[in-house]
Amino acid sequence: MAKVSVYNIEGKEVDTIELNDAVFGVEVNEHLVHMAVVNQLANNRQGTQKAKTRSEVSGGGRKPWRQKGTGHARQGSTRSPQWTGGGVVFAPVPRDYSFKMNKKEKRAALKSALTSRVEENKFIVVDELNFDEIKTKKFQAVLNNLNVNKALVVLEDGNKNVEISAKNIPDVKTARTNTINVYDILKYNTVIATKAVVAEIEEVYA
Repeated sequence: MAKVSVYNIEGKEVDTIELNDAVFGVEVNEHLVHMAVVNQLANNRQGTQKAKTRSEVSGGGRKPWRQKGTGHARQGSTRSPQWTGGGVVFAPVPRDYSFKMNKKEKRAALKSALTSRVEENKFIVVDELNFDEIKTKKFQAVLNNLNVNKALVVLEDGNKNVEISAKNIPDVKTARTNTINVYDILKYNTVIATKAVVAEIEEVYA
């Protein structure tokens, strides 16, 4: 089992804990990690782009000029694609970009992402993270003490003061145990979690 240091909010090491290899020590499957990221981005796409084809553009019912004798190329409609205001060839239409990943693949991808962060020493455990008041400056001080800038901070439920304190800090995102995902783990340089959150993650995913 991998051992990691536990820090307090002053950035001082206060303890060490062992991480469960079933979650934080798996073999990293890069293909599944890539697929999970593509899946999340695809599922978030709105797919609302639309342009009109020739049949959908209004007007153009009359032939603009006679077939022969004008010196112009023959034309059947002013709504043909080569005309300004005409329809679009192979126009994009609204569509659903989402695709399914089964639960085992999603779990394996998440474990791989967490494992990679542990291996890179970018997984920081703090003993607890609780504020008596909402204070952005206080949260920024915690990040400075831990020598972290771009971070995903995973909190346990009922930690509203910390969550709101982190909202106005660029490049910081808060998440709960049940909302962490592969994309966010990889997007942010460091993952910060409390001891309670680590226990929750191990309980859910081990």
